[in-house]
Amino acid sequence: MTRMLERLSDISASYDVLLCDLWGCLHNGERPFVPAVAALAAFRDTGGRVVLLTNSPRPEPSVQRQLDDMGVPRGVYDMIVSSGDAAQAGMLAGAVGRKVWHLGPERDGRFFTAIPDHLAEAPEVERVAFDAAEGIVCTGQFSDDDEPEDYRGRFLAARERGMKLLCANPDIVVDQGERRLWCAGALAQLYTEMGGESLYFGKPHPPIYDLARRRLAAGGGAPPEDRILAVGDGIFTDVQGAIAEDIDVIFITGGLAAEETGTRGMTGRPDPDRLDAFLAGSGLSPTYAMGGLR
Repeated sequence: MTRMLERLSDISASYDVLLCDLWGCLHNGERPFVPAVAALAAFRDTGGRVVLLTNSPRPEPSVQRQLDDMGVPRGVYDMIVSSGDAAQAGMLAGAVGRKVWHLGPERDGRFFTAIPDHLAEAPEVERVAFDAAEGIVCTGQFSDDDEPEDYRGRFLAARERGMKLLCANPDIVVDQGERRLWCAGALAQLYTEMGGESLYFGKPHPPIYDLARRRLAAGGGAPPEDRILAVGDGIFTDVQGAIAEDIDVIFITGGLAAEETGTRGMTGRPDPDRLDAFLAGSGLSPTYAMGGLR
């Protein structure tokens, strides 16, 4: 049974670590949510640690610069763990070969060049043209205006060559301000539906949670699962992933599922009947629900 919350502080004393999603929880792609920033600061003030756990295809330094530019204070979180971090490690391990075709915007180029020190000795992965590639590294579409179907022809050729696709962001869509954009997960989903093989490293898949635990252990110790709380607005990423990891989770209803749950803004509450119907349709039961993080 999902419990409705008014604020994070109602339950925060039961947890030592917060795994907080970014888009739809801490910011909308353009500006931070002031109540969410305050909630994270209050959690840290009581001794809790905040891990920003994001399906961004960008490695940690790039995510941090993005947050800085947006005005998210560094003092409200302890570390960032991104799908880009986990996917980058998978790529350098040779998950899709040593010669790869990059499907994504040029702004994601640092995925291939900003290699962290602990991976510096890994064999080189080279970006090449599609015809010379052994596999695909997908960080998104070339343009935000593209549709997944625009890539069907290229995916057909990739499937026939047996190319694997490394998906650096399993999200299907994300809301940037008032605009809904496709993510790399939608492209990987299409490739899989066409009979290709897609590899995932972000939520809800284990690699990103394993990486978060390793970084927590290195930074003061990883608590037991029952002292970790996840927060997210993606029912099939944040919520499904936390449940699979046996971690309690707050479902933020005012994000991606605002319309389906009848939540008016990040400070509103979901309509109980619509929330129940939405959760029943998903087959998932988050521990808690809240309109917006506060």
